[in-house]
Amino acid sequence: MAKLKTGRHTSSLKEVRKANRRRWSNVAAKTGTRDLTKELRAAIQSKDAAKVKELLPKAMSNWTKLGNRNTVHPANASRKIARLSRAAHKALSVS
Repeated sequence: MAKLKTGRHTSSLKEVRKANRRRWSNVAAKTGTRDLTKELRAAIQSKDAAKVKELLPKAMSNWTKLGNRNTVHPANASRKIARLSRAAHKALSVS
């Protein structure tokens, strides 16, 4: 980027760069959490108890972090955790 002259709102340009960095950070966090959730659902489907016990706390932790940071709505994160937890415990108690 060329050097800016005064009066070109350098602060707003910096805010745009910061917002972009934050956006990509949020996208990466959400993608990772969704991938982990898919993996957990597959383990629940196959009734792999060891894998479920390993992945459930990680998935719950990731959703909690996303909700606390407002990357996703906190109620949405809470709902995901509740549904994953219920499905996991149901699968573990049946097997």
